[in-house]
Amino acid sequence: MDDPSPKNGWLERINTLFSREPEDREQLVTLLNAAFERNLLDSDALSMIEGVMQVSEMRARDIMIPRSQMGVIDISETPDKFIPFVIETAHSRFPVTEGSEDNIVGILLAKDLLRYYAGEEEFDIRDMLRPAVFIPESTRLNILLKDFRSNRNHIAIVVNEYGGVAGLVTIEDVLEQIVGEIEDEYDFDEDEDNIVKESEQLYRVKALTEIDSFNETFGTNFDNDDFDTIGGLVLKKFGRLPNRDESVVINDLRFTVQRSDSRRLYMLKVERITANI
Repeated sequence: MDDPSPKNGWLERINTLFSREPEDREQLVTLLNAAFERNLLDSDALSMIEGVMQVSEMRARDIMIPRSQMGVIDISETPDKFIPFVIETAHSRFPVTEGSEDNIVGILLAKDLLRYYAGEEEFDIRDMLRPAVFIPESTRLNILLKDFRSNRNHIAIVVNEYGGVAGLVTIEDVLEQIVGEIEDEYDFDEDEDNIVKESEQLYRVKALTEIDSFNETFGTNFDNDDFDTIGGLVLKKFGRLPNRDESVVINDLRFTVQRSDSRRLYMLKVERITANI
């Protein structure tokens, strides 16, 4: 007599679920959601699978950091001029331009600047540059991710049909479309406060901070009838999901997107604006 063990029941449910092969994307999504409802997939797994499907259809232009928001270094500048910018942005890689922003001559790794601090007499930024990788705006993200992995590259410069620089994409940008926000050492820990004061005028605020809590800290009176979080309020002001480093002013506060992905906001930089007299 067969023993109806939990394992047999689980396999039976899978066989039943996939007894008919999906004929198109919509049917596949329906099957995946059915698997989630039957506890065959948890929410994280479902989100990642949907992210993989999304990446196969998205292109570099859909997630790139626009040219206007790129942090670049002019090769004619001396280290004492651009190093404060490197420290402020806290990025690990910087496109280096010469003459114009369309002429990117290489990529500078922030860690290579340690040689400058080591006091090298013949410090020449040009000798430190890594080759820049250029891709068209139409490059599919799944192809780009494969290239990143095979070439051990982490950043690509996106160019338009005329050969001009349109923006840049990093491997982190692509991976975040699959797994969601990737936090680093500059992000808040889950156990830390939602609002962290960096200076008299500058704060870092989690997008999930409740509006009531935000009002209490900043002395504002934002309405929470439509949205519970400050991230929802900022999204309403933009009218769309903004890109990283985009800013919007609400009353006397400037909100700058510090961390986000294709799904939601995570971190905001909030700055008090002093009115001009």
